[in-house]
Amino acid sequence: MPDRRDPPPTDEGWYALHDFRTIDWDAWRDAPERQRQRALGEVVDHLEARLAVEDADEGESALYSVLGHKADLLLVHLRPSSADIGALERQFERTEFAAFTERETSFVSVTEASGYSERARDYFEGDLDENSGLANYIQTRLKPTIPDATHVCFYPMTKRRGEEHNWYDLPFEERAEQMDAHGDIGRDYGGKVVQMITGAIALDDWEWGVTLWGEDLLDMKDLLYEMRFDPSTSRYAEFGQFYVGRRFPPADFPALLAGHEVPADGAGDHGVPTDTPVHPADATAGQDAGAEPAGGHGHDTEASSDEGGDAASDSGGHPGSGGGRPDSGGGPPSGDSADIESRETDDLVSLLATLGLHTGEEFDAGDYGLVLYSDADARELQAEVDDLRENFDHYDTHGGTTVRAQSGRSAVVSVWENERAADTALGFLTDLPGVSESVRGPLGDADAATEAHGENDADAHHESGSPARGSSADEASIREALADLDVYAGQPHGEDVYALVLYSQADLDSLETEVADLAEGFDRYDTHEWTSVYDDPESDTAAVVSLWETADAADTASGYLENLPGVVGWAEDTDGFGTMGMFYTVKSEYHEEFVGKFDAVGDLLAGMDGHRETALLFNTDDENDMFIASQWDSREDAMAFFRSDEFADTVDWGRDVLADKPRHVFLA
Repeated sequence: MPDRRDPPPTDEGWYALHDFRTIDWDAWRDAPERQRQRALGEVVDHLEARLAVEDADEGESALYSVLGHKADLLLVHLRPSSADIGALERQFERTEFAAFTERETSFVSVTEASGYSERARDYFEGDLDENSGLANYIQTRLKPTIPDATHVCFYPMTKRRGEEHNWYDLPFEERAEQMDAHGDIGRDYGGKVVQMITGAIALDDWEWGVTLWGEDLLDMKDLLYEMRFDPSTSRYAEFGQFYVGRRFPPADFPALLAGHEVPADGAGDHGVPTDTPVHPADATAGQDAGAEPAGGHGHDTEASSDEGGDAASDSGGHPGSGGGRPDSGGGPPSGDSADIESRETDDLVSLLATLGLHTGEEFDAGDYGLVLYSDADARELQAEVDDLRENFDHYDTHGGTTVRAQSGRSAVVSVWENERAADTALGFLTDLPGVSESVRGPLGDADAATEAHGENDADAHHESGSPARGSSADEASIREALADLDVYAGQPHGEDVYALVLYSQADLDSLETEVADLAEGFDRYDTHEWTSVYDDPESDTAAVVSLWETADAADTASGYLENLPGVVGWAEDTDGFGTMGMFYTVKSEYHEEFVGKFDAVGDLLAGMDGHRETALLFNTDDENDMFIASQWDSREDAMAFFRSDEFADTVDWGRDVLADKPRHVFLA
């Protein structure tokens, strides 16, 4: 007896009706004007009530004018039960306007999610936290929101069951692999095309219905054209008729029947929602579709369907809509967790400044920000965040997501153009490992920032080449104070360079190879001094230091350095007050003595108020080239050390053992 193939588990949500109508234009033209006006007034009221879902506790509806000869109107209804769908059909037939229409065709189906991956199976077996990103995402698949996009495209499809190509005879693993590859194509259309896949086995003549939404019909054409060459389509998919339409409000019915453009005055050009992200690991929408899910965008979900539609992104729900009506219970993840301490602040700008992120550079005034603190291993966290960021970048509202090191733990920062998009992203970010605290809030006032734009251009970089933390006057005062102590703090003789310092927890050999390749490229530019790796023997974190003659050159180089493996943050990305003693080039005969002296000073620092940590790092190409990085609670604490007798003694001692004069860079 042949082996029985394993079907993926499924979960169903709302019932769907695609109702296609043609208008009897001869009958409409021959009807008395009074009858036409009465019919129009009634059908407008009827449809407005249905689009507002006054007939049910939850659901969605939309109205479209269909292009071409196949139909004139399309009504799309999503409701919790088949009884709701049946009632909607009969209620329309009771309107006077229905007498001027004929039903051209219809498609009855149900929203569906099914699971091929182990992660998705956790959901179906009840082992998944109901507040997790995947669980919430699946709910947006089952209770989707119809996006306010101008265009719609609908087609039914079936998987082939032929003698040569039979989808249902393929092993489970091969089906899963094909859907994953198919979805990779759809991911490129995130933010352009939104899809909803509904299952129709035993409900209609085809197995699935595919509904696509988008502003530009050519995006849908390009998507489906590209997918035609994918084996899951070319070998295993068959399609019915395609229907294309434009969304319009019921109030524009008179304009439609009068032959005018609808929607009137461009009211329908709402756009594809592009501001609700989907966790890459939670959004492998196995529907052989690939387009953005309607309401959870950008990826084919692991909670997928066998439907294999040629779409682009699932219709899980409007950004911030909860995947349906506000009280539907579905929708994007809320980000709430009993184990995570959450708070809001009106001064998130200041918090981000302690992490090295500043208005006008990493984010704009008026954006909305999230900060999540994690105790997880930074390298593990970085990989997870990279996956998230790749997905988030599909959405126009994503400003950026990055990891920063701060006081012994990691901070994940995610910036969005609006709170609604940030809300959805928060649900996925709280799934990151080790997250114990989240902070959220607006990032200043956009109008106020516009007025102040350009006032601080002169302070764009402090002497290390990184974004300035304080004013140039503050830095000058620090240099003057240290000059009185005979401590060189940069910029007095025009001999300064701009230093970039970032930390990485990548394998040291791999990091050195990557940095050597970068440095070779940097050497083509006259403004490049050198770029090297410095190792901290007491830590699994190494530093990459890059020196440049100009701030602009350093700025450009920073974009390349950020792409190095295992990066956990820039030197300035900490709160408090940081100092970096650079250019400690020790005479070779004094190497061991210098290290011993550092250990002695380290013991002194450990007992000083406000001192957090100090590390001695060695250039991997020259062990006698070192720098010292210190972190303090405040500037005053650091200055107290610089004023101490012990530091003065160390400076005097260093004059004999150092081959070059060190300078101190401040990261306030």
